[in-house]
Amino acid sequence: MESRDHCTDVLRRVAQSFGMTHGSIMLVPSPGDVRLLPLVLESTLPIEFGHEFDRHQFIRYCPIVCKFADSILPRTWDLKFRSDPDMEAEWPPAMRDLMMRFGLVIGVVFVFPSPDSKLYFVRFDGDRPPLAQCEMNELSMLAMTVFDQYDRLRRNELMHVDVLSARELEVVRWTAQGKTSVEIGQILSLSDHTINAYMTTAMKKLDCVNRTQLVAKAIRLKIIQ
Repeated sequence: MESRDHCTDVLRRVAQSFGMTHGSIMLVPSPGDVRLLPLVLESTLPIEFGHEFDRHQFIRYCPIVCKFADSILPRTWDLKFRSDPDMEAEWPPAMRDLMMRFGLVIGVVFVFPSPDSKLYFVRFDGDRPPLAQCEMNELSMLAMTVFDQYDRLRRNELMHVDVLSARELEVVRWTAQGKTSVEIGQILSLSDHTINAYMTTAMKKLDCVNRTQLVAKAIRLKIIQ
């Protein structure tokens, strides 16, 4: 796996090979998490789904997440073809409607530990009949391979990231809050030309091509919160 874009493409191709629509890699939520998007590392899910999911803070009520408090075994769900009596009553109706609207009818989540002592999800969603056991076994092996390659890529990135200066960090943080160069300049008492210079240097250090990618990568690498 050579890059983040390659990782996303691999997730998409693995999902499609099993008749699924989307693949994702994300951090396992903690009890204090109220938003999904900050936990998503790589995904083919529509961003509109994530925004609506977070607007309702559905992560606090998701039965899949709750089940991982008891076990890290793979979890599946099925909202249409075959109900799980143990889980059906736990889906908030609005959350169920949202997932159905985006075609996330069935899904499976695999959990993997990383050397950094964190737990990660590899998740696949789609609209097809439930996975047969032989498909689950094969998908589990592929998910493990994808995560291992992703984790090596992630750790390699961390080793080669140049440290941002204090001023560059300020500029990136304000950019993450939606401020323009002119507005950041007013806040920091600097010219917008100087702000753009800091932004350009930060993008070079993090190997990004635009501000959106810079903010996303800075959040992903925990450079900013």
